[in-house]
Amino acid sequence: MLQLPESPPCMKTPISVDESYQLCRQLIVKYSTTFYVGTLLINKQKRPAIWAIYAWCRRTDELVDGPAATMTTPETLDLWEQQLESIFARRPVDNFDVALVDTIQRFPMDIQPFRDMIAGQRMDLYRSRYETFEELYQYCYRVAGTVGLMSTAVMGIDTSLNTAPWNRYQPPYIPSQEAITLGIANQLTNILRDVGEDARRGRIYIPLEDLARFNYSEQDLFKGIVDERWRSLMRFQIQRARQFYTKSEKGISYLSVDARLPVWASLMHYSRILSVIERNDYDVFNQRAYVPQWQKLRSLPAAWLRSQVL
Repeated sequence: MLQLPESPPCMKTPISVDESYQLCRQLIVKYSTTFYVGTLLINKQKRPAIWAIYAWCRRTDELVDGPAATMTTPETLDLWEQQLESIFARRPVDNFDVALVDTIQRFPMDIQPFRDMIAGQRMDLYRSRYETFEELYQYCYRVAGTVGLMSTAVMGIDTSLNTAPWNRYQPPYIPSQEAITLGIANQLTNILRDVGEDARRGRIYIPLEDLARFNYSEQDLFKGIVDERWRSLMRFQIQRARQFYTKSEKGISYLSVDARLPVWASLMHYSRILSVIERNDYDVFNQRAYVPQWQKLRSLPAAWLRSQVL
């Protein structure tokens, strides 16, 4: 369980920056070996910063979805946000914070996406349904689109695109909206993959207006009924997620050259989960959709090629 102090005092004896980054790395390995392997594609100087961001996001998510989530209250998240403010004031509260303080010094970024992610966790405290896609979109932005914004600050922008005389005085294009869109695509994929798991916790993230559109009830979902109504509903959801992936692709070419491969690899891996759901005949209640490691490795040449020419 993540223990929070009554107030976020500055650490008295902080560990070294390198030790803190190693703690972040170990946390990634513990929770997502696949993501960790993906970070090895990132430039060596930028890689630890992604570890620090992931560790903060993971710890934030654990407050609401972790083993001790039943102990989390709005006040818990208030304290967590106070600790975030301390980090951006360069006053680390715990050992993990040291790495994030260093990251935001090396890669200046806005605190707002971090605040927005905490707001997304607040939504999970009191909401287990979303009436419309517009409501779900706000949730997806907060818990995942924000990660795209945080990561873009580290990945960097390709300023060589502005070397033409007519572009010389134009500010470089920052693909913020595309970064948000990719995060939302990933979250929509998570939602479709985890329908059964979420249902067992009493949560439904598919918009209720979409259930009604296909005449599929909440009780049908809790029973795990896979019929033509469900398949039609899932086809609709998968098509929507793929549209978000497609919209996000054009932003990758604006990133630093050394950042394009890991982003393309991540996009291709995550979007392939949707294909696995289709191959499983849309049964996300009894079969967890995942992409085998060998398929991820096999897709790397295609990801590299896209990073070079698109």
